[in-house]
Amino acid sequence: MSTTTAAPGAGFLLSVNNIEVIYDHVILVLKGVSLGVPEGRIVALLGANGAGKTTTLKAISNLLRSERGDVTKGGIEYRGERIDRLSPSALVRRGVVQVMEGRHCFQHLTIEENLLTGAFTRKASRGEIRDALERVYTYFPGLKIRRTSQSGYTSGGEQQMTAIGRALMARPKMILLDEPSMGLAPQVVAEIFEIVRDLNTKEGVSFLLAEQNTMVALRYADYGYILENGRVVMEDEAEKLRTNEDVKEFYLGLSTAGRKSFRDAKHYRRRKRWLA
Repeated sequence: MSTTTAAPGAGFLLSVNNIEVIYDHVILVLKGVSLGVPEGRIVALLGANGAGKTTTLKAISNLLRSERGDVTKGGIEYRGERIDRLSPSALVRRGVVQVMEGRHCFQHLTIEENLLTGAFTRKASRGEIRDALERVYTYFPGLKIRRTSQSGYTSGGEQQMTAIGRALMARPKMILLDEPSMGLAPQVVAEIFEIVRDLNTKEGVSFLLAEQNTMVALRYADYGYILENGRVVMEDEAEKLRTNEDVKEFYLGLSTAGRKSFRDAKHYRRRKRWLA
C-alpha cells in the first residue's frame, strides 16, 4: 500500500503541494493535500461525497474565491509555474480547463452555441474555430446530430458531452473533470469514459478526474488518489488500487473474505488502521 510521503515535484504537468483550504476563514476543508498529474496521463481523485474532491479541483482552477474559499497554505504549480493566484480565465489560456460537476450548460443556448462559448478565450480565426468544432463532433457525433437542439431539452448524457466538448474548444492541455458519471446510466458513463480515454491517447489531453464511481474511474485511470475528510489517505497505480483489499471493500463493496457486517465495517473504519 502506498501513501503520500512527499509533495510531487519535477516531472509533473500539475503539482499540488501540501495545500490547505479554508472556507469563510473558519472551515478547514483540505488538510495538506498533495498530488501530481504527469503529462499525458489520467489521474483519478476518489472518495465519498464530502471528502474534498470538488474543493481540490476548484483550488486548482481558482474558482474557490467565488465561494468564499481560499488556499491558505501550500502551492499549486502547472508546468513548474505557480498558478494558485492566477484568475480562472488566465488559467484557461494556459491550457487548464475545469468541467464542473452537474454539467452547467447554458440551458437557453443550442448545443453548438454552448460549444462555441468554449472558444471565447482563444484568439482564433473563424476557420480555426470551425475546425475545432468539427474536431469536437468527431469525438461526439451525437452532438452534431443534435447541434441545433436547445441544451436544456437534451439528455443528461448529451449535456455532459456538451460540457466536455465545450472544454475542448479551448484547446486544453489538461481537463479537470468533476463527477462525470453523476446521474447518468451505466451505458452512458462507459461511453463518456471511452471518449475521455480517446482524448487522452489521441489528443494528448491530461485528465484529473474527481469521481465517486471508483470502479469505473480505476478502469480508465493510470493512477489514483483516495481522499477522506480532506486528506489523501492512499495513492497508487490504478490497477493496484483496484486489487487492494481495503479499497475493494470500502469503495467497491467487494471483498475476497466476504461482505462484513455493518457493525464490523463501522469498527474497522473507527480503527483507521490503513490511515496511520
